[in-house]
Amino acid sequence: MSNLRGDISVLYKGRKGSVDFVDVPSLLFAVVRGQGDPEAPDFAAALQALFTVSYAAHFGLKKQTGEVTKVMPLEALWWFDMPGQPEGMEGVAAGFSGLAGIGRESWQWQAMMVQPEPIDEGVLDRAREQSRAKGLPALDLLRFERWEEGRCAETLHVGPYADEGPTIALLDSAVTAAGLKVRGRHHEIYLGDPRRSAPEKLRTLIRHPVV
Repeated sequence: MSNLRGDISVLYKGRKGSVDFVDVPSLLFAVVRGQGDPEAPDFAAALQALFTVSYAAHFGLKKQTGEVTKVMPLEALWWFDMPGQPEGMEGVAAGFSGLAGIGRESWQWQAMMVQPEPIDEGVLDRAREQSRAKGLPALDLLRFERWEEGRCAETLHVGPYADEGPTIALLDSAVTAAGLKVRGRHHEIYLGDPRRSAPEKLRTLIRHPVV
């Protein structure tokens, strides 16, 4: 298990073909929630708002205090709601492969980016207000939340998102072998900018909370 003492970089260093278990502490996120196809305009607008405010917070803090933070990778949670399921359960609790038969218009998502210390809610509020002049359609949907994901299993997928199936199977097999169960929502962390990378070069850290 990882031992985090203020350094969160270990959370963004997955290994292809190997499953690691990490403990994810409480972190501050900028988040935008939505529904539908990730290739649709709503998801693109969410990413635009997240990147714009995150960079504004980074440069605002540098200008105000001289401290430099790293702009963290884009992340997203993915799930779908199943009629009749117990409240609080998500349709991908046993693996994202369950979305294969679900129309993309029904996909639920939460796009998000970690805001590393010493960035706080005050810095982010100022960054959001400074970004209003850009006319970002998703800016008013952006929220700031602290979230502790806890114990997770993770592995690195290299290649197109559509080819994640075997990587997810590897991840979930390791969870079962460890005597654990997957809980919560499928979590992807995009190492690099997914808007600019060729499909075969995409590097996606796939993370499943476990219990």
